[in-house]
Amino acid sequence: MTRMTRGVPAGRDARAGQFCGPTVNRQEAAARTRESLLDAGVRLARTTGLAGLSVNRIVEEAGVSKGAFFHHFPDRASYLLVLHRDFHDRILAEARAVLGDAQPGADRLLRATRTYLDACLRERGVRSLLLEARAEPVTAAEVRARNAQNSATCEEDFTAMGWAHPYAAAQLWVGMAAEAALLEFDAGKRVKALRAALARYIDADPKAIGG
Repeated sequence: MTRMTRGVPAGRDARAGQFCGPTVNRQEAAARTRESLLDAGVRLARTTGLAGLSVNRIVEEAGVSKGAFFHHFPDRASYLLVLHRDFHDRILAEARAVLGDAQPGADRLLRATRTYLDACLRERGVRSLLLEARAEPVTAAEVRARNAQNSATCEEDFTAMGWAHPYAAAQLWVGMAAEAALLEFDAGKRVKALRAALARYIDADPKAIGG
């Protein structure tokens, strides 16, 4: 009769099961370390800007070794790229959760933009990740690609509203929303006049965007 150990036959399979716990723990620890490094970058970006984000400063802020940094990121450039993507992916995920299956149009556009502006107010490193990222060689191409992606999404809304040049209008909207986010971040609060001006661009009720 085959001996059983906690419901698993003794032998190689049982021994393999014993290693699942430590393997999972190592994976969780690695994920926490990566998250700590990215959080440290966001905190530092607010005071040092992207240019001041050296590997030494990042690992000191995160409380990890340089070896841990290079285990997750091949170099500083790769780290900055992931930091920028992570920032925008969090906001995109929040917007998608708010919108659900909303159909293209003014309402969807305003709700998505309101979510974006509110999220940017909460992000500590938003000035660096929105403004400095445009000039940082590592992230400049990513910024252009992200803006093009967002413009393509907003184009659906302007098409639904019957605009003659929907993509061009969407490009302007994306640019204005980013500038509004920076101005609100500097003010430290919602600026209703800015949001109302955005709403007027599409002849919408400012209340829909928090204006």
